[in-house]
Amino acid sequence: MIGELSASLLYLDGVTVSFDGFRALNELSLTVEPQGMRAIIGPNGAGKTTMMDVVTGKVRPDKGEVYFMQGQVDLTRLDEAAIASLGIGRKFQKPTVFENHTVWTNLELALQAPRGAFATLRHRGAAAERARIDAILETIRLTARRDDIAARLSHGQKQWLEIGMLLVQEPELILLDEPVAGMTDAETAHTAELILELEGSHSIVVVEHDMDFVGQIARKVTVLHEGSVLAEGNMQQVQSNERVIEVYLGR
Repeated sequence: MIGELSASLLYLDGVTVSFDGFRALNELSLTVEPQGMRAIIGPNGAGKTTMMDVVTGKVRPDKGEVYFMQGQVDLTRLDEAAIASLGIGRKFQKPTVFENHTVWTNLELALQAPRGAFATLRHRGAAAERARIDAILETIRLTARRDDIAARLSHGQKQWLEIGMLLVQEPELILLDEPVAGMTDAETAHTAELILELEGSHSIVVVEHDMDFVGQIARKVTVLHEGSVLAEGNMQQVQSNERVIEVYLGR
């Protein structure tokens, strides 16, 4: 376990969370490697959202360990703001952008958002900030929409904009909750390309139900069931697992 802890960006071991007697997480253990790409799948109620809530400090575990940065930081001792300042960014299923502001302004506001004590040290000059936003616009495929009001974007484009709002803050770990829900096929394909481009510079955890999308992006898939890890492996291994077929994928 010591070796796994020192080699992992995110480390959960024996994490249990109960709500009114219901165990949302039950001795959950998993690790995410630096610059790793992990998809987490499972039926409704499997614990996927609760797992993200624990990592981001929204929910305190009843027991278990949650460490970040090769075991240097105990996340269970920090609140949500402190965890965000460490470089953990989360995008919820429903995009939350500033609809009455331009795409550019959304990214500018996200860039200027404080990230704790290090924000002042990391502050760049205006030219560098503009260059950073330009680069993010290119990454999220919204360069041509930079001056448009965010409300005019499609659902998929709003999702990309919110991903961009995370990226400008240079997170170490990005948590994406059903990023392609409600997207067109074309938008889903672009989102897969976008996420794969980020793989080498960020660790990414994606919770998703779209198995075709998961198959496009995931190097490693974790299946949750009743708050615990049911199976792990590549997509082919997971899809051929009899227990996964039984409780989630179906025949």
